[in-house]
Amino acid sequence: MNRTKGDEEEYWNSSKFKAFTFDDEDDELSQLKESKRAVNSLRDIVDDDDDDDLERVSWTGEPVGSISWSIKETAGSSGSTPEGREQLKGRNSFYTQLPKPPSTYSLSSFFRGRTRPGSFQSLSDALSDTPAKSYAPELGRPKGEYRDYSNDWSLSDTVQRLRRGKVCSLERFRSLQDKLQLLEEAVSMHDGNVITAVLIFLKRTLSKEILFRELEVRQVALRHLIHFLKEIGDQKLLLDLFRFLDRAEELALSHYREHLNIQDPEKRKEFLKTCIGLPFSAEDAAHVQDHYTLLERQIIIEANDRHLESSGQTDVFRKHPRKASILNMPLVTTLFYACFYHYTESEGTFSSPINLKKTFKIPDKQYVLTALAARAKLRAWNDVDALFTTKNWLGYTKKRAPIGFHRVVEILHKNSAPVQILQEYVNLVEDVDTKLNLATKFKCHDVVIDTCRDLKDRQQLLAYRSKVDKGSAEEEKIDAILSSSQIRWKN
Repeated sequence: MNRTKGDEEEYWNSSKFKAFTFDDEDDELSQLKESKRAVNSLRDIVDDDDDDDLERVSWTGEPVGSISWSIKETAGSSGSTPEGREQLKGRNSFYTQLPKPPSTYSLSSFFRGRTRPGSFQSLSDALSDTPAKSYAPELGRPKGEYRDYSNDWSLSDTVQRLRRGKVCSLERFRSLQDKLQLLEEAVSMHDGNVITAVLIFLKRTLSKEILFRELEVRQVALRHLIHFLKEIGDQKLLLDLFRFLDRAEELALSHYREHLNIQDPEKRKEFLKTCIGLPFSAEDAAHVQDHYTLLERQIIIEANDRHLESSGQTDVFRKHPRKASILNMPLVTTLFYACFYHYTESEGTFSSPINLKKTFKIPDKQYVLTALAARAKLRAWNDVDALFTTKNWLGYTKKRAPIGFHRVVEILHKNSAPVQILQEYVNLVEDVDTKLNLATKFKCHDVVIDTCRDLKDRQQLLAYRSKVDKGSAEEEKIDAILSSSQIRWKN
């Protein structure tokens, strides 16, 4: 068929399909609504009485349910007897089958949700007691109701939705002015999560120069960004930010933190060496210098001890093999290691505990506490005794503990020190109540008995007598003290 030019243009430019828009209602939704209205309107079209007006007849032409039909049906049931079967043989085969019972359901009762009077209850009626039943399918909400994904939220609404944790796209904020207004609105809400979410969006959509320039005058948002960059470990951007803000000390500290990502000891040592000249504060600069010196010592000690351990020539390494490397360990751990494996070395060696104490200016309390724990673990009681023995200018010796002898007793007991050694140091505790408590706790009987005798406390001594073993030397000692006439008891 030949078409004119106008018909061809109309054919190619026309379409039977309608273009989709968010404002228009869904075509499928409209069709479902129409179907629902059509189904629900059937109750007005179909009437129960219409089905009742239809007269049903049997194959004999008599109405179903009439008296004569009931008599014949009753007589027909006698075909099950021998006489009945003889009667049926003479009849036409047309009447040999019994008629099926009529259906008790009608079209109107189906759509209305009820059966005819006197019929069985429907399945839907049995499962539900509600009088009104809807047989049309449930329809979904129109697309216009899904406003969670709308792009028409105001600044305040957007921030509120972010605060409640709902889905909200920030991509529509394209201009710099809109983005800064969004940030200011987030800051005014005083919610750190919302501020961080907006800052992540600005970090992704703005250049570093613009972002840093705008945050420089917004200190609250700037602090949140610095904290966020530290948390995610973005050291490069953090260094750029501190460099832009001209924060030299924070820039140095951020650069120093990068050593945590270096696993090789030699490379970490070289990196720490580059950090020494950075503009730290006086205290931080001393810590960085000590860190570099400590790692340098640890590398030397580790190489030497690995050789000694593999050769098997040193008793301490043979009896107590090392469980871990000393590299990158804290200063206190390094001191404990030196007191454990190199306690008797001269001060001139890097692994000497005295050398470490002087180099890193370790306080006396910290040194004594660490050395006591290391030597007690090895059960080197002579070293423990020498650790607390001092001489005065007259040459007299005296025991002194900067950490207190009560802590010495607890550390010794933790390392299973003999009772004789425990009693010696319990006696050195100055406070009487503390001494009695420690002596009773660690079963230093002689200390308890002598202290009660010195206090002339007869009742406490009698009470302690019941705690010692019967017939033991301690019980005999208590009886001898109690029977002594030279002691004037307080009670």
